[in-house]
Amino acid sequence: MGIKLAESVLEAGGTPILWDIAESVKNFADELSAKYHSPCLGMRVDITSHDKVMEAFESISSEYRKVDILINNAANDPKVLNDQNFKWSRFENFSLEMWEKDIAVGLSGAFICSQIVGAHMAENHDGVILNIASDLGIIAPDQRIYRKESLAEHEQPVKPVTYSVIKHGLIGLTKYMATYWADKNIRVNSISPGGIFNGQPEDFVTKLTNLIPMGRMADKDEYKAAVLFLISDASSYMTGANLQIDGGRTCW
Repeated sequence: MGIKLAESVLEAGGTPILWDIAESVKNFADELSAKYHSPCLGMRVDITSHDKVMEAFESISSEYRKVDILINNAANDPKVLNDQNFKWSRFENFSLEMWEKDIAVGLSGAFICSQIVGAHMAENHDGVILNIASDLGIIAPDQRIYRKESLAEHEQPVKPVTYSVIKHGLIGLTKYMATYWADKNIRVNSISPGGIFNGQPEDFVTKLTNLIPMGRMADKDEYKAAVLFLISDASSYMTGANLQIDGGRTCW
């Protein structure tokens, strides 16, 4: 989804700067820059480290006059693959180490980036922060869609607890920052997308789409217009809100 977020910015004439722990972020940025014939920068940054984020932001600040938009999108999202031992994902077995790693990236990372970039925005009395939450930040995962009929109950795969907790937390962080920085002309919103079709197994897709009133998963490009709305002046009187775009799933 990070690539699509960057495309939304590029298509509107902005200059996206991508942060990721992986070295490949630089290649993605170069590809986007070539595709859109517009500047796009990729930086390898560990967003779980306050010092590393500050270092990266100071580098950006020396190059650009100001940062207008922050999108918090990073998350660990372990996939439930067909060849795995699924026991690790169950609540009773979920390790504290994995809990802490997931929270560090998905929630603490958003806090650190917002703290540093948001302070800069507050000084300029201008800025927009967008947190990428999820429909699972509103509802609990329906674990039935992950079920494998050949496995015993204690071996069944489930969506890990951290994903839903982090996405709920991002919505709470959104509301906190929206009220905290309202007098600094900083707007903070979140978006709760539903599942994006990306070649998932047919049985999984069938189970999931049965939970969605529109009867399908999202296309990979269907969130771009909503993102552009939330980070632009088109939503100038909107803050502290969570925009649900999930095919109606959270209605049921």
